[in-house]
Amino acid sequence: MSAQPGRFGAAFLAEVEAVLAPADAVLSGRYPGDDGSRQPVHTVYVPADRYSAGIAREWGQAALAAAAEHGGLAAIARSTVARTDSDATALAALVENKLRTEPIEDLRVDFEDGYGVRSDDEEDAAVAVAVTAIGNAGAASPPFIGIRFKCFEADVRARGLRTLDLFVSGLAEAGELPTGLTLTLPKVTSTDQVVAMVSVARELERVHGLPDGRIGFEIQVETPQSVMSADGTAAVAPMIHAGAGRVTALHYGTYDYSASLGIAAAYQSMEHPAADHAKAVMQLAAAGTGVRLSDGSTNILPVGDAEAVEAGWALHARLVRRHLERGFYQGWDLHPAQLVTRFLATYAFYRDGFGSAAVRLRNYAHQIESSVLDEPATARALAGFIRRGELCGALTVDEVEAATDLPLTKVRELALHRPPAPGA
Repeated sequence: MSAQPGRFGAAFLAEVEAVLAPADAVLSGRYPGDDGSRQPVHTVYVPADRYSAGIAREWGQAALAAAAEHGGLAAIARSTVARTDSDATALAALVENKLRTEPIEDLRVDFEDGYGVRSDDEEDAAVAVAVTAIGNAGAASPPFIGIRFKCFEADVRARGLRTLDLFVSGLAEAGELPTGLTLTLPKVTSTDQVVAMVSVARELERVHGLPDGRIGFEIQVETPQSVMSADGTAAVAPMIHAGAGRVTALHYGTYDYSASLGIAAAYQSMEHPAADHAKAVMQLAAAGTGVRLSDGSTNILPVGDAEAVEAGWALHARLVRRHLERGFYQGWDLHPAQLVTRFLATYAFYRDGFGSAAVRLRNYAHQIESSVLDEPATARALAGFIRRGELCGALTVDEVEAATDLPLTKVRELALHRPPAPGA
C-alpha cells in the first residue's frame, strides 16, 4: 500500500531537505560509526632496547611459567574472576591456548618514556634494529604493532619526528607496511599538534607512494590540555576531528595525567575520580566517530613473593573488568605476568555476559516474544558484545552460532550495521 499524501507539499519538503543537508553531511562525515575492524584487547609497551622479533612468544611463555609457579591458570581464575570451578576450568583452557598462540594482540615499541633520552646515534640504531626485527618476526608478530615516538613538545620534537621518519621509511623501503601498523602520538597539548601530525602522515605517504589515509595514529590523553582547553571546552573532541579521519584511538595515560593534576604518587590510579572524569570526556568525544578507546595501565606488577604476585593479579583483574564494564575495551600491559589476568578477566567478562546477550539477540533476530523488548540499537550492542568476545578468543564460533541460532556472519552484520526493526 502506497503512503497517503501528507499536508506538506513537495516544495516545502525540499526546503526542509535543503536546510538540513549541511547538518546531514557533518553528521555522516564526522560520526561515521565503527568501521568493523578488530580492536585489540590490550597494548603491550616494550622499551625499544628490549624489543626483539620473538618477544611475543617470550612473553607468552613467561606468562605461562608465572601461572604454573603459582598454582596454574585454573587456580588463578578461581581466586580472581571465576564464579565456579567449571568456569575456572573453561577459562584456563581458553587462556592457555591464547598465551601459546597469540599472547600479545598489540605491541608498541617505545621510544618515549620507556626508552628515555639517548644519543641520536643510539636512538637511530635502535630504530634500525626494531625495523629489522619486525621484518624478521613474520607470522610471529602481533596483529597490531608500531611505535610510540617522542612527543611534539619543542625540546624533543625534532628527535621524535626523526625516529618516526626512520621507522616508517625503514618499513616502507623493506616492503609493505604491516597491516596493523599503529603509531602513538604522546603528551598531546593542543589541536595544532594533531594538525601537524596529519601533515607528517601525508608527507610520509607522499614520499613513499602510499595511498592517502594509509597512516593513522593514536592520541595519548595524558595532559590536562588534552581534556580541557583554556576556554573550558573539551579539547579532545576537536582533536579527533582535526585528525582528518586519521585518529584511530584515544589512549588514557594514567600516571602522566595524574601527576600533572598534582595527585600524590600513592593515589595515582586508573580508578581515581580524576581518571574517571578524563575517560568520561574521552568517551563522549569519541562516541560515533569510530575512534576507539583504551584505558591506561597499573604500575602495581604481579612480581615478588607469592603474596605480592597474588595481590598484583587480583588488582589487575579487577581493573581490567572495571574498564570493560565502562565501555573501554582495551588497556595497557607492562609485564608478561599481567597477560595472565588480562586474558582471564577479559574472557570472564565476555563469558559471564554471553548467555543473556545470546538469548536476547536470538529473540530479536527471530522475532521471538520475550519479557525484554529490545530496540535496534540495543540489538546492535548485543551483537557487538558477542562479536568482540569471539574476536579475542573468549567465545568459540560454535558457541556463538548455537546460542544465537544465527550464522557468525549474521551476528557480525548485526553488530556493524543498524538492523531493521523486527517486522519492518
